[in-house]
Amino acid sequence: MTRSQGRHTFSRRAKLTAGMTGLALTVGLAVAFTTTGDQGQARADGADKSLFVDITTVKANVKTPKPQQDATTGTFTVDCGLNENKHFNGDNFIAAPGVQNGAEHLHDYVGNLTTDADSTDESLQAGGTTCKNGDKSAYFWPVIRIDKGEEEAAAEEGAAASGEAPAEEQAGQNQQQGNRNQQQGGNQQGNQQQGNQRGGQNQQQGDNDNQRGGNQNDRPQGFQRDNDNDQNGNQRNGQQNNRQGQGNKDNAADENANQNAGQNADQNAGAQDGQAAEDAAQNEANLGKDAAEELPGNDGVIQEPKAADLTFRGSPVGDVVAMPKFLKILYGDAKRSINGDKNTKASWTCAGFEDKVLLDKYPICPNGANVKRIHDFPGCWDGKNTDSANHRDHVAFADANGQCQNGFQAIPQLRITLTYDIPADVQQNGQYAVDSFPAEEHDPLTDHDDFANVMSDQIMKRLVNCINTNKTCKE
Repeated sequence: MTRSQGRHTFSRRAKLTAGMTGLALTVGLAVAFTTTGDQGQARADGADKSLFVDITTVKANVKTPKPQQDATTGTFTVDCGLNENKHFNGDNFIAAPGVQNGAEHLHDYVGNLTTDADSTDESLQAGGTTCKNGDKSAYFWPVIRIDKGEEEAAAEEGAAASGEAPAEEQAGQNQQQGNRNQQQGGNQQGNQQQGNQRGGQNQQQGDNDNQRGGNQNDRPQGFQRDNDNDQNGNQRNGQQNNRQGQGNKDNAADENANQNAGQNADQNAGAQDGQAAEDAAQNEANLGKDAAEELPGNDGVIQEPKAADLTFRGSPVGDVVAMPKFLKILYGDAKRSINGDKNTKASWTCAGFEDKVLLDKYPICPNGANVKRIHDFPGCWDGKNTDSANHRDHVAFADANGQCQNGFQAIPQLRITLTYDIPADVQQNGQYAVDSFPAEEHDPLTDHDDFANVMSDQIMKRLVNCINTNKTCKE
């Protein structure tokens, strides 16, 4: 497939176009990195259409080990959201520590709020989290984008010629209104909570952070995910901000409200005065610092998952042992062209067709059914190391019977299932793809996922107990 450098999109569904001169100047090198030649001739890089297949033509191929008498069938699911706070960057602190934009493509993050190239065990432990139960682990995977190339460029040019406001400008106006509503909410909070000066200052800081980070036209990242829902989403943001301004008594109470009942130890550890404001500032830093560094080739509109299921499972042959804190595990291989297929994994399927997982193709689902990515991480650990030189040798997959190799122990196996609402015409036209290193050209086999365990001892104990007693737990 011939590649061309094209428009680079940092958005949810509102496009960041080449015509936004002011933003291009703000971003600096972003335009220089991502476009060449005549802007009128620029086109986005998409996946080759030969990489797509009708899943109904594929035979069932998923085989699971038969559970033995001592199998542990419990599951433990963690709710960490869908990256609604827009934590994106091109870093990978596991595979490329200390290298900003070391991935050369964007990752979606849930869980730990501080994850970037410079993350350490200590910084992750000190960070906040999106997980409702206080799990500070880092979960991250490459984003999926819809890329319609010249079709979208023509639509944007037509809108400009007719005098209509581009989608990103309308989104910005809606966001500004949401920010104004939030400011009013913050003022109401100040009136309602006289005497709580510190809480009011934290809320005002949060307002400022949201004002800086929420206006897509004022920050280089400019992420938006769903053009069809931009206006509603921004209105909801404004309404939520009003409610926060009226009802948010202090940041520590907010932190505790997000924890599940009965988990006081974890709540107390995470509920610190001012944490919410610090997390908001960190999110803004995450959004802005890598936008100008991404290399060409990952164009299009970032899609927010419809669902992100993070579930730890048991072993078909016996009990699991606790993961050590700061254990790092990789799924798949982002550099197939260099490393070959040793570590690549079949990831792609459709809702209702989970017995068919595609290795080297993107699925076209019947009647526009949801596209799914299923990532099963290694479930065996060497019992000693939290990482290894190649980030793989300290963990392993069980064999076809579910048995770990000699010297390895079964640990809770993480399965991340990502579900996307990709329109039927986009699937049929081969217009969606996973972000990748430029040389990989959106190869479906380069799909990958990363996990770093930063669970508290209390959460890990609950997780292991749930699995080994064959329960179904959700936090």
